[in-house]
Amino acid sequence: MALLNNPSISITLPQWAIDESESFYGKTYETDEEMMKLAIYLSSQNVENNTGGPFGCAIFCRNIQTNQATLVSIGMNRVVPLNNSSLHGEMVAIQFAQSKLGCYSLNDPEGKGKTFQYELFTSCEPCAMCLGGTLWSGVSRLVCGAVKDDAASIGFDEGPVFEESYKHLERAGVEVKRNCSRDDAAAVLKKYGEVGVIYNR
Repeated sequence: MALLNNPSISITLPQWAIDESESFYGKTYETDEEMMKLAIYLSSQNVENNTGGPFGCAIFCRNIQTNQATLVSIGMNRVVPLNNSSLHGEMVAIQFAQSKLGCYSLNDPEGKGKTFQYELFTSCEPCAMCLGGTLWSGVSRLVCGAVKDDAASIGFDEGPVFEESYKHLERAGVEVKRNCSRDDAAAVLKKYGEVGVIYNR
């Protein structure tokens, strides 16, 4: 049996995201809208810089007692530039967060008990793959911007995602909030629909 030509896979962030990372990580966040603003910004800049699809994601660690949160990781859609159909924004952010924390689950990875929880903010409701990834990632909360119909309106097929899918997450202990800053998030999708590649048609 022939050996693989390249036995490793590299997941990278765009240079613009690396250059701006200090401004993302060097602050404290409190409101859902503030955290969603970052996810939407990531999606918008990804389109502006032609570094992937119109989807951004950020994972935060929230102190439940103070309600303040710090940024753990960011992700944006990297499917086309890295030739990898699994590199949706949520999956990229989850993998970077778990790598940073050295744990395969974000459900209390550092043994801090009930004081902290990890929350995933995504600029659009997740596709079928990313909903599964969210469930298995161990996050305690999912917050979405644009909705499935917004993505579908420009040609993206989000797969078998149903209301029952979100109920399953909630039964598993994941709090779900949708339509957070939807108009701003949907505007990025609309813009991408005019200039970008709809790669899963």
